[in-house]
Amino acid sequence: MISKKCKYAIKALLYLAKNQESDRAIFSTEIAKNENIPQKFLETILRELRNFQILQSKRGKTGGYRLIQHPNKIKLTDLMRMMDGPIAMLPCVSLNYYAPCEECDESCCTIKPVFEKVRDETLAILGNTTIEMMQI
Repeated sequence: MISKKCKYAIKALLYLAKNQESDRAIFSTEIAKNENIPQKFLETILRELRNFQILQSKRGKTGGYRLIQHPNKIKLTDLMRMMDGPIAMLPCVSLNYYAPCEECDESCCTIKPVFEKVRDETLAILGNTTIEMMQI
């Protein structure tokens, strides 16, 4: 399950992508209101996205947020790892955040192969889905 933080990040990026044609920066208050995201929580998320160099921000009357990465370059796998860390359901099947299970012997584990398949299918879908593809 993805966190609310990740879900809100996706919603905010979709909103920015949908409204970027106007070539204006968009205030966090506008995103929060239109996407029903708590303002303070959104501010934290937008700062993180700025730190990951997906967004740029500008203060002042003509300020706000704007995408600096094209929506077709923002993959859900990358975004989910930025916001939540591992995508895999078990640490022993994670490609980027591998950790052995304390109670398990991986050489004879019957659970691991199933969750490797789940991981592979999940990564195939999320890795081939961009913010641009999600725009309605």
